[in-house]
Amino acid sequence: MVVVGAGPAGLCMTRRLAETDARFTVLERNADVGGIWDIDAPGSPMYESAHFISSKTLSGFPDLPMPEDYPDYPNHRQILAYIRSYADRFDLRSHIQFDTGVVHAALDQDGSWQLELTDGRRVRARYLVCANGVTWEPNVISWPGRFDGEIRHSVTYRDASEFAGKRVLVVGAGNSGVDIACDAAFAADQAFLSVRRGYHFIPKHIFGTPADVFAHNGPKLPHWLEVRAFGVMLRLMNGDLTRLGLPKPDHRVFESHPLMNTQILHYLGHGDCIAKPDIASFDGPEVLFVDGSRERIDLVITATGYHHASPYLDEGVLEMRNGRPDLYLGMFARNHPNLAVLGFIEFASAAYANYAAMAELIVADATAANGSTVQRRFADLKANHHPDLKGSHHYVNSERHANYVDVDAYLRTIAQVKAQVQDGVGLSMAAEPRRGAVGSILRHRSVAGR
Repeated sequence: MVVVGAGPAGLCMTRRLAETDARFTVLERNADVGGIWDIDAPGSPMYESAHFISSKTLSGFPDLPMPEDYPDYPNHRQILAYIRSYADRFDLRSHIQFDTGVVHAALDQDGSWQLELTDGRRVRARYLVCANGVTWEPNVISWPGRFDGEIRHSVTYRDASEFAGKRVLVVGAGNSGVDIACDAAFAADQAFLSVRRGYHFIPKHIFGTPADVFAHNGPKLPHWLEVRAFGVMLRLMNGDLTRLGLPKPDHRVFESHPLMNTQILHYLGHGDCIAKPDIASFDGPEVLFVDGSRERIDLVITATGYHHASPYLDEGVLEMRNGRPDLYLGMFARNHPNLAVLGFIEFASAAYANYAAMAELIVADATAANGSTVQRRFADLKANHHPDLKGSHHYVNSERHANYVDVDAYLRTIAQVKAQVQDGVGLSMAAEPRRGAVGSILRHRSVAGR
């Protein structure tokens, strides 16, 4: 068995496998563990001002809380140190081959995977787990016209000093996009933020408490009431965002990935950053926007996301739906019984504890004996089980949310599947709708968008 990647997801997988008698190897192309949180790793999307967007209190790995002396929202260097301490605590490096990337992985005639490695070796695996992460392959977009300035994807951005003396336009209002716009607001001659739709901005602290802790400790209300109450609270705290030039949100709070950043509202309110609509075209030194306005811009940073890709797999190996891999439970390839993916699913949840639960299910599939009851049950579920992982809730119709799941419904379904394959108990064919949207979304806030 081979696991590709030793970031947080790969480490969760490594720990679960190490608890079994399975023979496995973890391949990591970089020199140490940490994934995207290692700012010095080639291709890392990390930048100096990056911090976790869920609190230390609720975001750690199982059995290893984040250090008490960490701030509420640790910076990227603290997160990297924490991830590496997890690898040390459970002796995970002994299972990992570092400086070893995968060039190509393909199915052999006997159904096993043959992997071609960067050092020229070829290895064979009965089961393959792709845990290489989703923020390595930038989604590059373009606009008509000629631009005299510089255009870069946010994956290339590292430090606010890059903005000195420039008029900077950041395109995209994900969590990384607004972080970078905040950097530009104080470091550039003038900053602009181009957004296509309105968003709900959630403060990192509510009444002096990290937002996820506040939600975790608060009362559990029916979903409809929580959404309404939290929407009212945000309007009271943030006011009418259209006064800052931002579009009015076209969806209710929690129907899209929420933005854990209200610092950008400060900069917009002071004119250090100016909100603009979508780009229409370029015209030499200027950018023309869809509302007819134009601005002279020196540098465009496109924070336009990443492709969910395992570039070592041939096109078509992972079936796609709306630009995202179409996987059973966001983990298992339905068309290949010995292929799993960990870390590609989209949910508003602190990821590490969820990765551990997901890894446990992958291990059950990967270590099932040929022809066993467990293997047959997994095969049946992959072919026929189509649960409602969204918890019957509506999300924005976009590629980002195509495979977005409700974390409570998702974890409940995983528990059902685990019981089914191991114990043979009955399985509901659809996850039940959850209660407690605010508590779920803020309690389990993810690092997606990093």
